[in-house]
Amino acid sequence: MTTENNVLIEVKDLEKHFKKSTVKALNGVDVKINKGDVVVVIGPSGSGKSTFLRCLNLLEVPTGGHIWFEGQEITDKKNNINKMRQKMGMVFQSFNLFPHKSVRENITMAPVKLGIMKKEEANRRAEELLQRVGLPDKIDAYPNNLSGGQKQRIAIVRALAMNPDVMLFDEPTSALDPEMIGEVLDVMKELARDGMTMVVVTHEMGFAKEVATRVIFMEDGRILAENTPREFFENPENERLRSFLSKVL
Repeated sequence: MTTENNVLIEVKDLEKHFKKSTVKALNGVDVKINKGDVVVVIGPSGSGKSTFLRCLNLLEVPTGGHIWFEGQEITDKKNNINKMRQKMGMVFQSFNLFPHKSVRENITMAPVKLGIMKKEEANRRAEELLQRVGLPDKIDAYPNNLSGGQKQRIAIVRALAMNPDVMLFDEPTSALDPEMIGEVLDVMKELARDGMTMVVVTHEMGFAKEVATRVIFMEDGRILAENTPREFFENPENERLRSFLSKVL
């Protein structure tokens, strides 16, 4: 149990070992995420970034270590992970919208089904959020009639409709055409400005520089560097990070 009131997520000695691999996907990760933090996680492919993010809400079950969310240990099987997940919004790179349901249905289904909102309230919330992301006219459209950028903004709205305390983004722009990336990042920037706690796995270095409160660099399942954006990019603390940044900036 964490005793620091401002700590939203605390991770200690997190490990993940996939059975068919000889290498640990996560190898002793320690991190604290405070309320209002925008933590951006970067690193080469296969470094453990997405595995780390997916462990935060047990979409991947860790092999070892501990994770606390709002003071409760989610890695303790006695705790109700489904209840905790309701407060952890997740946005994937592949949108994961239900193609046979309208935008309205995609957004309102979970809050209504879980008894968090009545149908009328969920509809109002969907309309408000779609207005916020610039898509009020798409409420009765179907995913197949939307662009990739529009689908991702709908996916963000769907997560926000649950009134989460943290938003987890797993490479939310990597499946998008270049001209659609900006419209998704603009929504994420606005969320950050409004004080939403966010953990973002991304290759968008401009977003990390502009919006992050902290940037983490991962490789081989470990955190090799962690700092404010200015220090992270202007004074990289080790040779491996310097080498990585020289290739992506």
